[in-house]
Amino acid sequence: MNSSNLNSKNEQAYLDLLRQVLNEGMEKGDRTGTGTLSHFGAQLRFDLASGFPLLTTKKVHFKSIVYELLWFLSGSTHVDYLQKNGVRIWNEWATAEQTARFNRPVGDLGPVYGHQWRNYGASKLEDGSYHSDGVDQIAQVVKQIKTNPNSRRLIVSGWNPSEAEQVALPPCHTLFQFFVADNKLSCQLYQRSADLFLGVPFNIASYALLTHMVAQVCGLDVGEFIWTGGDCHIYQNHREQVELQLTRSLYQLPTLTLNPDVDDIFAFNYEDISVHGYESHPAIKAKVAI
Repeated sequence: MNSSNLNSKNEQAYLDLLRQVLNEGMEKGDRTGTGTLSHFGAQLRFDLASGFPLLTTKKVHFKSIVYELLWFLSGSTHVDYLQKNGVRIWNEWATAEQTARFNRPVGDLGPVYGHQWRNYGASKLEDGSYHSDGVDQIAQVVKQIKTNPNSRRLIVSGWNPSEAEQVALPPCHTLFQFFVADNKLSCQLYQRSADLFLGVPFNIASYALLTHMVAQVCGLDVGEFIWTGGDCHIYQNHREQVELQLTRSLYQLPTLTLNPDVDDIFAFNYEDISVHGYESHPAIKAKVAI
C-alpha cells in the first residue's frame, strides 16, 4: 500500500484540505441544523494524465458517478432513470414530501443540473414543465471548443438566480469553464457549497470524467481538472469518519477508459465508460444532511 508519487500530488491535496478544515475550520450553523466546520475558499488541482482522481482512501461508488453524469447530460430532471439503474443518491430529494413543496409529482426535481445544462432560461408551461426554448449550454460549449478553442467564454452555468428557489437543493457546483492549450483540455469548477467528506469526492470524479469525455469528442488530450470551493465544510456528524479517512495510506490512482468510437457527447452509454486498476480502502458510511 505504498503511495505513488502521482497520487501523492493528487489525492493528498484533498486529504490536506480535509485535515485543514477539521483542525482549523470555523464552527457554523447551517440549513440542516447539523452544524459544520467551515473554511471559505480553497483550490485543488488534478493532473488528469497522472491517473483518474477517484479517491483511494475510501471506496467511491463509480457506477453512481457515471449514471449521474449521464443523467445530467441527458437534460432530465426526474429520478426515474437513476432509480432504474440502481442509483439512489437523489432519492432523498425526490420524495413526495420534498417535491410537494414545489407542487411537483414524486420524482420530479424541477430545474436542477440537467435542466440548467441543456435548457437554461427556458420558458415555463402552465403545468409547471418547460418549453425546449432555453440554451443548450453543453452543445454550445462543445461546438465552441471545436471551432474556437482559444475562446475565454467556454463556460457552463448551473446557477440561475430566477430558479434557485424553485428546487429543494439549488445547484452546489455552480459554474465550470474549459480551457484549451497545447492540444489539451482543462476544466475548472466553482462549487459554492462543498460537503468535503461526502459530496466533493463525487464532484471531483464527475467533472474529471466530463473533461475526459469532452476532450475525446473534441479530439483533444486531457490537461488538468481544477476544483475551486466556496464554503468548504465538514458536517459535525462526519468528524469521526474524516478522522478515520485521514489515517489511511494511498493506493495508486486507477485509469479511465472510454469507448474510442464515441464522438458525440450525448451518445455515451454506461458501457462506454470504465476504470481499471481501482484499489481502495473500504467505504466509510455517513449520514447525508438533508
